[in-house]
Amino acid sequence: MLDQIHLLAAVTVLGVLEQAYFFLQVIYARRIFGVSPPKVSGPPEFERIFRAQVNSSEYFPIFVALLWQAGLFFHQGLAAALGLLYLYSRYCYFMGYRASSSERLAPIYFGTGVLWLLIAASALGLLHFFLSYYTGLNILQLLAA
Repeated sequence: MLDQIHLLAAVTVLGVLEQAYFFLQVIYARRIFGVSPPKVSGPPEFERIFRAQVNSSEYFPIFVALLWQAGLFFHQGLAAALGLLYLYSRYCYFMGYRASSSERLAPIYFGTGVLWLLIAASALGLLHFFLSYYTGLNILQLLAA
C-alpha cells in the first residue's frame, strides 16, 4: 500500500513545509514593519506578504484534497508531478506578490491551471472507478481494444 502513496505523501510534506515558510515570512515581515498581531494592515510591503500567505493557506486544503484524489484514483506519478508544479507556482506567486501585486498574476494563473488538471484527473479516475466497480465496465480495456 505504501508504494502506492509515497509520492503523494512526499509532495504533501513539501506543501506543509512551504506553508510553514510562508507563515515565517509573515512573522519576519511583522517584525520588520512593526505590525503586531492581531493587526493585518500596515505598509503595502507587509500587506502584500500577508495576503500572499493567506491566499496560499486558503487554497492549500483544495490542493491537498485534489492531489490525493488524483493520485489514488488516476495515477500517483502524474498527481505528484502536478503537485510539484503547483507548489512551485505557489512559491513564484508568493515571491511575485511580495515584490509587486502585479507580479502575482502569471503564477496564480498557472497554479489555477494545474488545479484544473488535478480536478480532471480526479474526475476521470473516479469515473473509471465507479464504472468498473458498479457496472464491471473497464474503460481502459475498451480503449486498448
